[in-house]
Amino acid sequence: MAVAAPTKEALLSLYSSTLRTSRVFSSYNFREYFVRRTKSQFREIQDETDSAKISAFYNERVKELQVLKRSAIVNQLYGGWRLVIEKDLPKGSQEVMTRSDS
Repeated sequence: MAVAAPTKEALLSLYSSTLRTSRVFSSYNFREYFVRRTKSQFREIQDETDSAKISAFYNERVKELQVLKRSAIVNQLYGGWRLVIEKDLPKGSQEVMTRSDS
């Protein structure tokens, strides 16, 4: 019996949902890790033609998406401090660095 593979639209929808959820994390390190991981996982399956493998991949990623959504909520509750790398400067302004002894 042949396994029906999910459509390209279903895979793209899952990909975009996973990326969207990954970007919800308040912690920079978690957010960047899950974005990189999502892109990497979907890139690996991109050229796969075996419908059984694609179907297994899809089902596993759907389960992971549910876990990711719950984890993102918890991370938003207990996110912690922003990192220096996350500092946003207003557009058009440049930070001027001055010496403290001048």
